[in-house]
Amino acid sequence: MDIKSKKILITGANGFLGKHLLSKLIAIGVKEKNIFSPKSSELDFRIWEDCKKAVKGKDIVIHLAAKVGGIGFNREKPGELFYDNIMMGAQLMEAARQAGVGKFVALGTVCAYPKFTPVPFKEEDLWIGYPEETNAPYGLAKKMLLVQAQAYRQQYGFNAIFLLPVNLYGPGDNFDPRSSHVIPALIRKFVEAKELNQPTVTIWGTGKATREFLYVEDAAEAIVLATQKYDKPDPINIGASFEIPIKDLAQLIKQIVGYEGKTVWDSTKPDGQPRRKLDVSKAMGEFGFKSKTNFEKGLEKTIKWYQEQK
Repeated sequence: MDIKSKKILITGANGFLGKHLLSKLIAIGVKEKNIFSPKSSELDFRIWEDCKKAVKGKDIVIHLAAKVGGIGFNREKPGELFYDNIMMGAQLMEAARQAGVGKFVALGTVCAYPKFTPVPFKEEDLWIGYPEETNAPYGLAKKMLLVQAQAYRQQYGFNAIFLLPVNLYGPGDNFDPRSSHVIPALIRKFVEAKELNQPTVTIWGTGKATREFLYVEDAAEAIVLATQKYDKPDPINIGASFEIPIKDLAQLIKQIVGYEGKTVWDSTKPDGQPRRKLDVSKAMGEFGFKSKTNFEKGLEKTIKWYQEQK
């Protein structure tokens, strides 16, 4: 699909990933006047009438908008995470179908995978068990977009695709301690501890859990490629296909920041899912996506951005 002349709705365009996606689309030649990127203060996708307004006259919908956070946020607001995410996604896709939108790109989450999934996670294993408990309400709400996409394709011939990104990181991330994910949370902790000469930094969990991270600009590129080239019902993993223990991640961030104090692990707090690493061979085979950003270099850029913003 040549998307340069298409009218595109991006939900969540003013968020972390959305801003990078917007830049990427303009860089490949999509006209800015053809991109509709409403703020949440302008349109609320939990409201049906707002969904209808948003999709009217659009050729493509890229649905990034989500209520999302780290383990603490997931434990505190499971009901909101389930309701808000399922309502936004289900209504927006139905409104897009009714309006005759040509393509719907739905962003899922690695949290949709079962708690114990063989590593690396393959798309075929998405339904072999229940997600990790703290992530389940969010992960399952997003996973329902896949069910809806496949059902709509089967009944209505509606072209909806479903992408499964791992945890993202990079400049512009959410550094709010109440809702941030692990990388921005750790960066903030170590930067503040260094500035305030604190002797210790306390981190949730044991540090044994592993995670995979994808640089946000790479994620934006993957979405653009999938929008242009992928039109099948099967979900597709989007990641960098590596894993790092949280303990090693903390050590790496500590080293880049230059903090010389002690790290303390609070094992009374949950680790979350034990391991995460995606099999990304389908993304390469279907639309030629491979992550480009070296993890340590990406971390350095993210830390530098945060320090400059402070």
